[in-house]
Amino acid sequence: MAVRRRIDAATGAEAVRAWRADPAAAPRPVLATAVRYLLEELSEVAEGNSVEVRVPPFDVTQCIEGPRHTRGTPPNVVEMDAATWLELATGQLSWADAVGHHRVGASGTRADLSEVLPLTR
Repeated sequence: MAVRRRIDAATGAEAVRAWRADPAAAPRPVLATAVRYLLEELSEVAEGNSVEVRVPPFDVTQCIEGPRHTRGTPPNVVEMDAATWLELATGQLSWADAVGHHRVGASGTRADLSEVLPLTR
């Protein structure tokens, strides 16, 4: 099943470029667009419903093939802040470093995104 896009590729890529140019100065709407766009990319690259990736307060997505989760707290959850997500998705931070420095909360046997990240370089 194809991912239903809310953010077109040009708008999303521009938001990511703007964030990369000066992460500390990126306006909140740019940050939100970049986060949502890269979560949509993740859902497309790693299609599935077994892992829930949360980047509060901006968005959440499901990815990775496996048993589908339908109710309650998912068994496989990855949660992080926006800066960590953008750094992981763009290759500025490795999965091992993010987990090792406690910048990512990951629970469950499938909650490892190292095989699908980074999404862009």
